Amino acid sequence: MSNVAIVLGAGSGTRMKSEKNKMLLEIMGKTVIERSVEAFLELSEVDEIIVTAREQELDTYLELFYDDRITFVIGGATRQESVRNAVETIDEADLIIIHDGARPFIKTEDIIATINAAREHGAAAVGVPVKDTIKVIDTDNFVVSTPERSTLFAVQTPQVFSFELYKKALDSAQEKGLDFTDDCQLIEAAGGKVKMVEGDYSNIKITTPDDIALAENIILQRLRRN
Repeated sequence: MSNVAIVLGAGSGTRMKSEKNKMLLEIMGKTVIERSVEAFLELSEVDEIIVTAREQELDTYLELFYDDRITFVIGGATRQESVRNAVETIDEADLIIIHDGARPFIKTEDIIATINAAREHGAAAVGVPVKDTIKVIDTDNFVVSTPERSTLFAVQTPQVFSFELYKKALDSAQEKGLDFTDDCQLIEAAGGKVKMVEGDYSNIKITTPDDIALAENIILQRLRRN
C-alpha cells in the first residue's frame, strides 16, 4: 500500500487576467506548478504523484517533470471531476493527499503533520485561524450573524484522506448529483469528520496578479532565513 498525492493543475485561472495558465507563470525562475509538485517530491511519505492537467497543456507539463513517481491525467470541468479522474487511475492506496497546484509554498512539515493526522482520524486538512471578524449576510447584504472567530479556520491544502473513505464519499456525491469545490465538504456530506491541522499563512493560493508580488516576497524571506 502507498500514499498518493494528487496535485490539481488543470484550472484555468481566469482571475489572473493572463493568457497563460497561472500554473505555468514563473515566480523567480520556476513555474507555480513546479514549486507545488516539488514539495511532495521531497517526502518519503509520498510514493506517487498524479498531476492533473488541461489537455492543451499536457505536453508542457511533461517537459517540466522527469521523475518516475509523477504521472499525469487530464482534468475535468470541475475540481471534483479532476480529482475523480485521478482517483480512477489508482488501484489501491492507504491515503490520498489532495493539493491545489496554485499553492506553491506549502511547507513539508505541514504536509507531514496533515498526513499523520489523517492516519489517526481518517481525514485531515491544513488551515489557518481566521484573523478578521467574519459576518454572515443575507441576500440583501444585511448582516444576520457574527460567528465566534476563535472557532473559524481558513482551510487550505493539502487535504488528506483514507483512500477508501474518500472513494465512498466521492461515489455518494456522484449518485446525489453533488459537486463540491472543497474536498472536506465531500467528506462532511457523507457524514465524516475532518481534523484541522494548523498550518502557515504563507501557504497562499496564487489567484490574482497581486499574488505574484506576494509570492516573490515569500521566496525572498525564506532565502534570507536560510
